[in-house]
Parts: sequence; structure tokens; C-alpha cells
Amino acid sequence: MTELNSTRKRSILKRPGRIAVATGLVVGGFLAGSWFAYALPNQPSARPVLAGTGAAPSAVSTPATSTTPDPTLAPTLAPTAAPTLAPTPSIAPTFVQPQTVFTIAVPVIKQTMVLDCETAALQMGLATYGYTYSQATLFARESPDLRAPVMGPNHTVVRWGDPYTNFVGNVNGSDWTPTGYGVYYPVILKMARDIGLTNAYGGEGLASTTVYRALATGHAVQIWIETNWTRPGIGTWTAWDGRTVRYSYAEHSVTLSGVSPTQVRVNDPLHGTQYWINKATFESSWADFNNMAVVF
Repeated sequence: MTELNSTRKRSILKRPGRIAVATGLVVGGFLAGSWFAYALPNQPSARPVLAGTGAAPSAVSTPATSTTPDPTLAPTLAPTAAPTLAPTPSIAPTFVQPQTVFTIAVPVIKQTMVLDCETAALQMGLATYGYTYSQATLFARESPDLRAPVMGPNHTVVRWGDPYTNFVGNVNGSDWTPTGYGVYYPVILKMARDIGLTNAYGGEGLASTTVYRALATGHAVQIWIETNWTRPGIGTWTAWDGRTVRYSYAEHSVTLSGVSPTQVRVNDPLHGTQYWINKATFESSWADFNNMAVVF
């Protein structure tokens, strides 16, 4: 057999989906060798060419794709919808009317002696806080000075006792004659403190706002004014100890037990009554005694 060509020949046959390479020797006009087919990657449908036959099989079965889920894979859960929150109802603010009227449970007590209004007013103040004493017991602590006054012209008092230290005159006498008078804040304040109201305070020249504030916070207040809120006039005398004493023939003392924007409530021992009176009237009469008061 004559060798026509000893040169090795390669030819590349292209078909869709694969590359075929043939190698061999040409002998007597025939190509001897083997055929090799290579499937292109990612081409699952390509049919392989069997080696040495030069022809592809008539049919090649393709394995069916399984639809059974991989048991090793976790199931995918459907997203859970977030719960809808109910709206919080808006609450309208409640308007509270500020308190403007204040009252204190002060018992109403009538004086038992003609001129003993100061002791009766003290008795009401003490009873408000649980201290019960008779007027006679309280009056005995006031050490009354029974000396008669020295009178001057026009029915004025020139010399008399000192109401800042003792009750002046006869407690069952007459304040106009005069044979009896009364007692002022230092004696009343000392008794209140000695009995148990250690935080009580008092004096002259107090502001009306101090009294109103005390009443609004639950503190009864004893004040010095004129009987029935009359204003017959003010004078002065010289006490035996030399003190100048401001006086009125209608000197009187009551206990305040309430306050409103325009009025104060009065516990009046003269007749054992309780009533409201306007602030202007109270302040005018109170000023005649230089705004004298005891706050219980």
C-alpha cells in the first residue's frame, strides 16, 4: 500500500452544541483513525458521538428532572404580617376650677362674760385644734388689773392699765363708762403657745394678705376690731408702766374662719354667730387697731 501522505491531518467538524476532532493517517485514499467528540459545557441536550463509529446514536435518553424537593432544604415560610396596633385614644385634659373659697371648722362659741370677747375668741381658736378649755380657766391666766382709769376732758382716758400685759378693768363692767376694757395680742399669743399651739404667731402691722393666706391654708386667725364693725374713733392713754396704748370704746375681738375672693368669714363671740363680711369693711376696722392679730 502506497502512503500518499505521511503528514498527520487534523480537521475540526463543527456541529451545533459540540466540537468534533478527527485525527488519523490517509491511506489509500481513506482516512484511518478515531473520532472524538467533546460536548460544549452547559449544553445538556447535546448527543455524544461514540468513539470509533463515526456516527451518533439514533436516540439518547435524557434523564428526567426530579420535582421532589430536597429534604435537606428548610421550607420557606411565608412572611408574617406585622400586627396592626389599635390607635391610642386621645384623652382631653380635664379643666379643674381652682378653689377660691376656703373655710375652717371653727366652733362658734359665745362669750360668757360681758367684756371677755378676747378669751372667747381664743377659746374658739384652741378648740379648732383639739384644745378644750373653759373661758373662766383661760381668763384666770390673764391676771386682770382692776384699777380704775384716770379720765381726762371729753370723756377720754388719760391713764389706765396695760392690755399688752394684763386684762384691763372689770371683765363684767362697761367699756363706755369705762369700768372695764380688754386685753391685747401678747397675752393671747402666750396662752396659745403655752397650751400647745407652739407655731402660733401674732403682732401688729400684719398685712391683710398674711391673714388671707393663713385662712386659705387652714389656720384660724384672731383679730381686733370694733364691736359690730362700727368706728367711733381712736384715742391713746398712758399705761401705768409708761406704754402708750391705742384704744377704742368699742374694742372687740373675733376669730376669722374662712376667706373668699371678696369676703372673710367671722366667728363672733358677742352673740355666738357666724357670718361673712366684705374685706373692705374688715380691713378698715382692723386698721384702727394697727392690724393686730394672732394666727393659730
